[in-house]
Amino acid sequence: MQKAIDTFYKLLELLLIVLLAGMAVMVFLNVVLRYGFNSGINVSDEMSRYFFVWLTFIGAVVTFRENSHVGVETLVSLFGRKGRIICMILSNIVVIAVSAIFFWGTWKQSPINASMAAPVTGISMLWVYGIGYFTGAGVVLIALERLVRLLTGRVTEEEIAAFAGENMTLEQLAERT
Repeated sequence: MQKAIDTFYKLLELLLIVLLAGMAVMVFLNVVLRYGFNSGINVSDEMSRYFFVWLTFIGAVVTFRENSHVGVETLVSLFGRKGRIICMILSNIVVIAVSAIFFWGTWKQSPINASMAAPVTGISMLWVYGIGYFTGAGVVLIALERLVRLLTGRVTEEEIAAFAGENMTLEQLAERT
């Protein structure tokens, strides 16, 4: 099962690369066409914006899985093992609540988005903003899995140290500054 999950996240990372590359190519091509030939591709402006939205929200799920979101390690590192576990439990509960609200908001907004079409491509705006379903559900599932492991005592010392920011290499610390 873990291999299937890892493969799924590798495919998401590949999708992020494709979205970023597609966005860069569309924008670059449009800049060259506009300044060099006084023309452009209308679809590329719209699609690059949508790619950026999808890139952001898919990337949020991948980043959450890798524990790479911004944390308050300075505060958490002051606590002992029990305090850190309590912080991890509270953090996951808050993340679940906020992500569930985000999913629910996407659900409530869907009829409006489904009734609207993009100005140039004509695609339903649900294709653009429906990514909230994926992000909300994905983050809730990851946080629920973490919460279950915390409450059943199956969390490792390495995960607790990562939550407190103690197991970072110099390269990882340099990336954060």
